[in-house]
Amino acid sequence: MSSQDEIAEIIYQWVAKAENDWKNASYMLRLKTDCPTDTVCFHAQQCVEKYIKALLVLKGTDFPKTHDIARLMALLPAVWRPRITDAEQEKLTDYAAISRYPGDYEPIALSEAQNAVKIARRIRKEIRAVLPEPSLKKRK
Repeated sequence: MSSQDEIAEIIYQWVAKAENDWKNASYMLRLKTDCPTDTVCFHAQQCVEKYIKALLVLKGTDFPKTHDIARLMALLPAVWRPRITDAEQEKLTDYAAISRYPGDYEPIALSEAQNAVKIARRIRKEIRAVLPEPSLKKRK
């Protein structure tokens, strides 16, 4: 296997995991008033994080084990950064920890969960547009 093939395989693995998070977040929104909004937000964050990590693999950039979207974005050259505001990065990063553990935090409104998925959809689309085609195809 060539190093190009190895890189494509690693990117594929990140994309596959990101897609699972994407499916979880987007499908759970269909529950409307019964939607587990904290879980939706967590999976939206995970989708964005994993797509950014796939892009970092493509660029040959090592990255730390972190859920911090801003920290990961800072590792990308400016021309490769998806369009995501500082506020969106901070909000998504908060979902990585706050929403998956019990604690004293305000319930997340359905509209907020819908917005998290909207951000994830945008980032997913932008990054998929620049990833190599073989790393986006489902493996048998």
